[in-house]
Amino acid sequence: MVAQVATVALGYAQFKQQGAAGKYNQAIQNRNAQIAEQEAAQIEKQLEFDIARFDQKVEQLQGQTTTRILKTGADLSGTGLRVLRANAEEAEKERNIMEYNAKIGQARKFEEANFARIQGQVARQTARIAQMGTIMQTGTSLLRMGGFGSSSPRPALPYTPAME
Repeated sequence: MVAQVATVALGYAQFKQQGAAGKYNQAIQNRNAQIAEQEAAQIEKQLEFDIARFDQKVEQLQGQTTTRILKTGADLSGTGLRVLRANAEEAEKERNIMEYNAKIGQARKFEEANFARIQGQVARQTARIAQMGTIMQTGTSLLRMGGFGSSSPRPALPYTPAME
């Protein structure tokens, strides 16, 4: 009887420990997902900052180019205008590349967040499976001991031909 109570107590303790470990591992993965989402938001803010700074530099470059063209005595037509247009087109391409790279970075972070959540769910499910194993193992141990609450083994059933 004492051995059976001890088996149940140990089984229960292991069951609780496995459940706590599963919840803990899931919480860690959920936190990792949250961090990845925050990093994705930070990529967006960094993009806004980078584009604003880039636009200032482009504006400064265009102003310098215009000043240099006018200093030569030429007007803003022909080659001078083509240079300014080429600079503007190149700046637009650079902005597009910056936005594209930021979107790719964000997509990776969101995918990382989703994967972390999936890992958390798997960790929780693994703990539940381990808990079921503990329940089965505890039950099997009790059956081998002769069952809970029974101090004597069960008598064997008599053989009858009808059993075949």
